[in-house]
Amino acid sequence: MAVPKRKTSKHRKNIRKGQIKATLSQVQSCPNCGANQKAHCVCASCGTYKGRQVLTVEV
Repeated sequence: MAVPKRKTSKHRKNIRKGQIKATLSQVQSCPNCGANQKAHCVCASCGTYKGRQVLTVEV
């Protein structure tokens, strides 16, 4: 079984863990209604995707 030869210091561990970041989701405006929507997803307010009506949205 592989066992580390030396203890990993707090500094080295924190440098490695500091590279892991949470990324924000890409938000863009809908070309049809102008509402904010996630990229590559159906617009929740009007139900369109790539210029086509995909969902029927109830008001």
